[in-house]
Amino acid sequence: MSITQEQKAIIKSTAPILKENGKEITSIFYKQMFENHPELLDIFNQTNQKIGTQPLALANTIYFAAENIDNLQILMPQIKLIAHKHRALTIQPEHYPIVGKYLLLAIQQFLGDKSTQDILDAWAAAYNIIANIFIDIEKQLYDELGPSEEDKGFVPLIIVKKEVIAHESIVALTLERPQNGKMFKFHVGQYLTIRIRKDGNFHNRHYSLTRPFDGKSYSIAIKIENMNEIKGVV
Repeated sequence: MSITQEQKAIIKSTAPILKENGKEITSIFYKQMFENHPELLDIFNQTNQKIGTQPLALANTIYFAAENIDNLQILMPQIKLIAHKHRALTIQPEHYPIVGKYLLLAIQQFLGDKSTQDILDAWAAAYNIIANIFIDIEKQLYDELGPSEEDKGFVPLIIVKKEVIAHESIVALTLERPQNGKMFKFHVGQYLTIRIRKDGNFHNRHYSLTRPFDGKSYSIAIKIENMNEIKGVV
């Protein structure tokens, strides 16, 4: 997939619209996508949807990509960070066309009479380029986990130690994989993604790993939050 200079010019000229109205556009996007693909509710953070941080984060990411459409390499550090989260959520290549479809519909709906086929084609071309960058990086990240497909998704973990700290506002958990399952080495600053099922949907949270890798367990600390879809469950 390629993008023409004319399409780049269109992206740059319409990017300010996204900067000023991005949260509204991405809120339309999420609403329509979830209505038609409720299975994707298992991937996205519902608390962040309700308080508006996830639509705003998506809007900012799209805007920065549009602003730097001539040099997407400048965004690679941010793209790689997002790609790691995508792997943690088991996002797959087939999800990207769905996201692209409803993103374009949201842009079209917001622009109304100002929407033209040239604008939509330009944004489609830009989205496909960015999506393919994510897909390629995420394939590399999945490959790092080895040949087992089981290891590339969510795996069961057992709580082997629980400690309440910081005046009962934080719970420290030590987790192990049952039946001597493979444990993956990690580095300082990385996180573990926990998936909990509640009210018919999965809810995912990223927690920083708090202790060096010992080859047999993961340690995380969970802060009790007031606004949390999974409060009292983890």
